[in-house]
Amino acid sequence: MSVVKTTKDTKTENISGIIKNSPLFSGIGCNGLEKVFGCINARKHSYKKSEFVLLQGDTVDFIGLVLSGGVNVMKEDIDGNAIILAGIAQSEMFGEAFACAGVDSSPVTVQASTDCEILFIEYKRIISVCPSACEAHSKLIKNMLQLIAQKNLMLNKKIEILSKRTIRGKLLSFFNAQKGASKKFSVPYNREELARYLCVDRSALSNELCKMRDEGLLRFRKNVFELP
Repeated sequence: MSVVKTTKDTKTENISGIIKNSPLFSGIGCNGLEKVFGCINARKHSYKKSEFVLLQGDTVDFIGLVLSGGVNVMKEDIDGNAIILAGIAQSEMFGEAFACAGVDSSPVTVQASTDCEILFIEYKRIISVCPSACEAHSKLIKNMLQLIAQKNLMLNKKIEILSKRTIRGKLLSFFNAQKGASKKFSVPYNREELARYLCVDRSALSNELCKMRDEGLLRFRKNVFELP
């Protein structure tokens, strides 16, 4: 996979809003960002919708931070069907667990779900404290450890959702995880993607959603849902 070296467009002042919203750079001020960006060797690359960002089997020695758009992290089952493991949106990242684990090859594929821009950062540049041992870089390492721990909790939640024996059980568990404190919420997947995320047949998923709507359990329009 080829990536474009850092250009003027990836300077901190041009993407500061996105960077500041990213949990990876949480708590690091503007001066700290300037210092950090001087040693993490950031690179940016643009992708069209459905283009592959990372293929299963590729070497992973980087972290990808989504600057715009979004990507899906997927894995093929033994029948060749692509299962969506997670959707990654703007300001979120992917690849950190595999880079940290030092795996020889990626067990997943990452595909652009929309036109997107990705900022690639060498993982070793993050975990290796710079010569000046600045406070900003120490904060960056702390943020990385917290994000890996949070991602582990998210994967445990995904296991809990998939452990439900029925499509309705999976849907209700998924919706409860998505909605937070609001009854009305949107999900980051269309019907095909949601079926792949829940590892169910698309037609069976659509039928179950219609049944739940008719029974008054939920209301929906496209990817916006409401639990009465």
